[in-house]
Order: sequence, then C-alpha cells, then structure tokens
Amino acid sequence: MADQHDQSRVKDINISQEMRTSFMDYAMSVIVSRALPDVRDGLKPVHRRILYAMNELGITAEKAYKKSARIVGEVIGKYHPHGDSAVYETMVRMAQDFSYRNMLVDGHGNFGSVDGDAAAAMRYTEARMSKISMELVRDINKDTIDYQENYDGSESEPMVMPARFPNLLVNGTSGIAVGMATNIPPHHLGEVIDGVLALSKDPELSSLDLMEYITGPDFPTGAEIVGISGIRRAYETGKGSILIRAKAEIEEKNKKQRIIVTELPYQVNKARLIEKIAELVRDKKIDGITDLRDESDRTGMRIVIELRRDANANVLLNNLYKQTALQTSFGINMLALVDGRPKVLPLKETLYHYLEHQKVVIKRRTAFELKKAEARAHILEGLRTALDHLDEVIELIRGSQTTEAARNGLMENYELSHDQAQAILDMRLQRLTGLERDKIEKEYNELVERIAELKAILADEEKVLEIIREELEDVRDRYVDDRRTIITLGEDTFEDEDLIPRQNVVITLSHQGYIKRLPVSTYRSQKRGGRGVQGMGTYDEDFVRHLFITNSHDHLLFFTNKGKVYRIKGYEVPEQKRTSKGIPIINLLQIDPDEYISTVIPISNFDQEEESLFFMTKYGVCKRTALQAFKNIRRGGLFAIKLREGDELHGVRRTNGDHEVITGTKKGMSIRFHENDVRQMGRTAAGVKGISLGKDDEVVGMDIIFPEQDVLIVTESGFGKRTVMEEYRRQSRGGKGIKTCNITDKNGDVISLKVVAEDHDLMIITTNGVVIRMPVEEISQTGRNTQGVRLIRVGDEEYVSTVARVNISDEEDEEEDLETLEMEEGQEETEALPEAEQAPEPEDEEE
Repeated sequence: MADQHDQSRVKDINISQEMRTSFMDYAMSVIVSRALPDVRDGLKPVHRRILYAMNELGITAEKAYKKSARIVGEVIGKYHPHGDSAVYETMVRMAQDFSYRNMLVDGHGNFGSVDGDAAAAMRYTEARMSKISMELVRDINKDTIDYQENYDGSESEPMVMPARFPNLLVNGTSGIAVGMATNIPPHHLGEVIDGVLALSKDPELSSLDLMEYITGPDFPTGAEIVGISGIRRAYETGKGSILIRAKAEIEEKNKKQRIIVTELPYQVNKARLIEKIAELVRDKKIDGITDLRDESDRTGMRIVIELRRDANANVLLNNLYKQTALQTSFGINMLALVDGRPKVLPLKETLYHYLEHQKVVIKRRTAFELKKAEARAHILEGLRTALDHLDEVIELIRGSQTTEAARNGLMENYELSHDQAQAILDMRLQRLTGLERDKIEKEYNELVERIAELKAILADEEKVLEIIREELEDVRDRYVDDRRTIITLGEDTFEDEDLIPRQNVVITLSHQGYIKRLPVSTYRSQKRGGRGVQGMGTYDEDFVRHLFITNSHDHLLFFTNKGKVYRIKGYEVPEQKRTSKGIPIINLLQIDPDEYISTVIPISNFDQEEESLFFMTKYGVCKRTALQAFKNIRRGGLFAIKLREGDELHGVRRTNGDHEVITGTKKGMSIRFHENDVRQMGRTAAGVKGISLGKDDEVVGMDIIFPEQDVLIVTESGFGKRTVMEEYRRQSRGGKGIKTCNITDKNGDVISLKVVAEDHDLMIITTNGVVIRMPVEEISQTGRNTQGVRLIRVGDEEYVSTVARVNISDEEDEEEDLETLEMEEGQEETEALPEAEQAPEPEDEEE
C-alpha cells in the first residue's frame, strides 16, 4: 500500500517545459518585484518599502534622525525578505547628493563619497525622510492607493505611492532584470513638472513638443551633455545614447596653462579618474601634463591639471575626453512597469501615465473626503434636530431606563439613524449653550458647501486637472533649484539645426573672456536708480564687458581688439545659470592670449548686398566694408581691419549706406557725420580718420542714427542723460566734434554713447556683475553740456562696465511674449580702455 501511495505522487513531466515555466516565473518575479520601477511613482519595491516603513515609524522630515539599522530591520522584518546589506545600500544611494537629483532620504553621518568610499556601517549612521520624499507619501492615508499583503500575509504594504511629483523622471533609476534592463536618467524637477502641466493643458503635444519644457537630463553631478540628437531619440522612442563631458576650464597662471575640472559625468569615480590620468601620463600616452592634484573640499570639486608651457591646452583636453572618463556615454532605456507589465516608454507616454495616476489619486482622495464630510454632516443633522427639539429630547432621555431605550426612542420619534442618536446621547451639556449651537450651525453650513464642491470635482475632470496643476505648481515652487547640467554642442558633434529650438537669448561676455547664454526672461524691467539683480558671477578683478540679445540660430561675429573676426552660431554658446561665470571664450574661439573681444554682432543672413559693417577704432579711425566680405570665415578667424601701431578696434556697426554715424569720446566730445563720407573699402583696408582726438582721449561709443531717436550718455559713476539729436549738428568726418557731456568728479568719464528711442529698455552692468534694466523714457532729457542724473547706484571701487539697449516696442508683455524681444544688432565697446598716449594722426585716405 505504501509503495502504491508513493507511486501515485510521482508525475511524469517534460523537463524542458518545466524549466521554461519555472524560469518564466522567476523572471517575472525579478521584473515585477525587484528590478523595475513603476511608471506611476518611479519606485522599485525596495525603495517603496523603505519610504513606507520610515513613514509608518514616524521618521519623517520634521522628526529626529533614527539609526539606519532600526530602519533596515523594520523593512526586512515586515516587507522585504532579502538581505540587510541590499536594503541598506539602497537607502544609502537615496541619501547621496551625487546619486539622486532630489534625495529621498536625509542622511546623518558618512554615506559615502564620489571617490567611491563606502558608507559607514548602518549601526553608525542615522537617517530620516527628506522633505521632498514626504510628497511621495502625501495623502497615503486618504484611500488614494491600493494595498497588498506582505510576503507572509501578516502586514499590508502599498502597491504604489501617491507620488505628488513625477519621481521616475526626476530621480531616474537603473536596474537589470532578466532579459531586460532599465536606465532612466534624472531630470530637473521644474522642467518635468512644466512638461506635465503642458500635457495636461494640451494632450496632443508630442514628445518633441515636450522638449520645449524638458530640455534634457539634469544630473546631480552637473557636467555637460554634448548634443541633443541622442536626447531627442530617447524622448521619441524611449531609447537613446547621450554624451556627457566633465566641466573643464582652461586657466593661465604664470604664463602656463592649466585645466581645472569642477564637475564630472554622472556615476564617474573621481579617485579612479585621477588614477587613470596618472597612468596615461606615466605610460606616455598623454604628453604635456606636469602636475595632477585633487583640490576638492566640502565647498566643491576641483581637479587641477598643470601643463607644460609649450602644451596646447585645448588639444590635451580633447585627448583626455577621448581616453578617460572625463567624457562618457549614458545609454537611456526608459523601461518601466505599466499595469504590471514592462514597457519602453517615450517621454510623452511617461508623463501621460503619471498624469493618469494623479487623476486617480485626486479622485480617490476627493471621494474619501466626500465620504468623511457626508458622515460628519449626517451627525450634525442629528444634533441640529436635537437642538430644535431640545426640551422633548431631554425629557425622553431622562425618562428612559437604559441607554438603548433612549437611543431607540430618539430613532423612532425623530427619524434618526443609529449613529445620529448615539451622537446625541454622547453630546456634552456645554454643546447646549447658544455659542456652541452657532458653531454647530456654522460647521454644518460649511460642510454643505464642501460636499457640493467635492461632488462638483468628481463630476468634472477639468476640475481634477486644475487641482493637479495647482498642487504640482506648489511642489515646483517649494523644491525647484537651478539646473546643473548644461547642454552644449561640441566641435566634433554634427547636429540637425532643426532639433535646436529657436528662441531669444541673452549672451554675456566678461572682460577676462568668460561667455555664457541665458534665456532672455532672466531679467525683468526695474525702476531707474535701483540696485539691480546679480546677472553674472565673475572671478576676482573680472567684470562683464558685453551683453546682447539675439536668436539662438543667428551667426555671431566676434571682432577682437586686434582687428580679427571669428564666427559661431548662437546655440554653440553654452547655456548656464544666471549667477555662473560661464566658460572661457578660448574654448570656443582660437584667439591669442593678448587678444580680447571688442564687439559682437549677430547676423541672421549674409546675402544682403546693401548691408555693410562700419568700423571705428580707439584712435578714431573708421572704415566701411560690405557684409558679404565676412560670409566665409575660417575657424581660426580672419583679419577684418588693418590697424596702425598702438591702435585697437573699438566697435563695429551694421549699416545699409543711408545712415549717419555719431561717435563719442571718453572726455565728452562727439561728432556726427554721414556714413557715405567713408567710402566702401576692402576687408583688410585700414580706413580713414573719423574724429580728431585730444590728449589722453579715446573713442568710447559709436552708433548709427535713426529717426526720432535721442543720444544717450552713460558715465562710469552711473550717471546718464538723454539729449535730442537736433542738438548734434552734422559735420564732416575728421573734425574734433562738439561737447556732449559735462565731465565732473561726480559723474566721471563717459563710458558709453548710444542712440535710443523711448520704447527701448536699457540694460546696465557694473564691474561687480550687477544688472539693472530700465525703460529709456524714465531717463531725463537734458542738454548736451550737462552731467545727467543717476541711473544706477555703484559701490566703492565699482563702476559701470557695459550698457546695452533692448527694443521692446512690439512687446505686449515682457515676460510672456519673448518672440518680439529684439536688440539693436551690434554691441559697442563700453569699457574704457587704459589711458593711451596721444593718438597718431592717420592719413586721410584708404591704405
């Protein structure tokens, strides 16, 4: 019998079928329960369990830190039946500012470093939820999500978090499942929320349209993304690859160049990187490095690479990019669980599923609050009934032998429910006072309004979307910070220009040659005489020299003091934060160490035969050359004007042959003449005399005259004035001109002369990088021989360095309609150069 019984338990199975079935079960377990995040909250099960356990333990952002070992024990004991090291390592990453863009755990103690140092043991460290992680669990107790049993059925755990911000994109994730892997980069919180808001208003937006809001990944370690074609592919298909470069600057010290690395690509180990560079130098695979040291401290990262005097810094940096982790690729694979199934998601679909999740959360929360409000209103209705029949109710209760009898009597006599009758019996005597009765009535009326409002929300999805928008905007406003990763175009990167958005941008260039690009909305209009906002960080003894507004697709012609011209596109200038210093211009242009930019002119089209460029030098020499002569410019630049010894190119303006020119000098003189007084010359010609200068004088401003516009003078101490153009009579070129400003110790030398209209705005920048923007019409209109009024207050040892004019005549709203914001093309040299000796008199003919 025993043998027969045992034999009956034996089953014949196909081994290949069993292996297939068992492996599929294992694979799905890994995919669903371990390796992949949910598209709705961006969390894997272990991350979700850690946050839920901390929330249940009360280890929230406003509470004290608790030992990490206590948290890990709670997680593995109740929810996650795996090793404690796996849980602790996950929690450590959630607390590292170089791993998570917005950390979900607030760690206290040693949680590792970018050098690869491991975190201290969990018995030594402490942790609590971060403030932003509280937004993931917000409203979790309002029936907003579903729960499931834990591994042994003794507890319940959430299947997904309410997730009040799009965590999947904000913090990204990586994981290797069976037969598939995910690798989603982190993004900027503000940009992702803006993308969700845009999609909620226009569901027809494509992934490419959403790139207007979400420009690309934003890594916690900063660095630079080279090119946008990989980003576009990833957003449109869910898969792509991007190139990340370290942020490196080339500095010159003691006539030697050195490379300063301040930001590394995401997930690059700094210590191993330095070892690799040292190994390449030792093996002579890279030549020219004399010293390599790590000067990083708690204020930031700083790797210094000293070079030989004869080494070319740009070439050596490019070799480091190619041979070390200073440049890495990041393979994007946006794989996540959708309804429990793995799916590769384009950008739009990712945001769509998050938005749908938020609709469910808001509807379930609203239904929960409605049920609660209706239950309370039901009780209040019973209390109101009792107060309306107070004497009879008291008599009934006093005459009842038991509580049950009193309750049944109330239910029968006044048609009350069991809960209402019980509430009346539980009511304290103090609720019978007049004031308490008024409170009950007020609360009931408020609840009636609230119930109506909640029902209206449930009946109208647009109201649900409006609530989602308001709450997302609240999260964005409370937690947003500056973007860390900038997106640039490398010299060896070929991009489709159609991928690059056309937008108006502000470009600033400092005296020491640091350039950057900003959205034009960075600056707002202010009142005359204000202090301004910080517009650009500068190094010691550096100051902003140029500021102009252009389109990202325009050509930028850079004219240097040595008379050379270089050309790049507007989008090739890296976009950076408002207070950042920018990158050295030598990283974009091959200019000499003693050469600096004197003028930048944006050009959208070179094929205009009537267009010319009008040149003016420091010593008052001018010339006019056809714009088409600058159509083809080598990367190494071309000579734009032949300069006499000691002279420098001051400014260049774009003209059409029908304009008059006005020039101003540091000592307050000016001259007005027609541009045709200067005949058109070749690109390498030297030019003719434009104005005769006195001793120690030099040109500080040159502009084109337009109808019904005034002459604006700004001095180095922040004074300025407007003078009608009629006060400047037309003369022949080459004379000494007439007085344009009364120079005193109070207002200082003239720093800028411009032609302006009342519908212009004026941007003024000081040597400390302070920017103020004001309407020209607020500047007083006075005569030529006056000192003007104060336009900007400057501090001690601070003076005006740059003045730029902005045309806002077509603007309806400066902050909303950036398309119509333009700048008069061209930027003059506005910083007074060092005092020169008496200018040599040029001969009055073309050379």
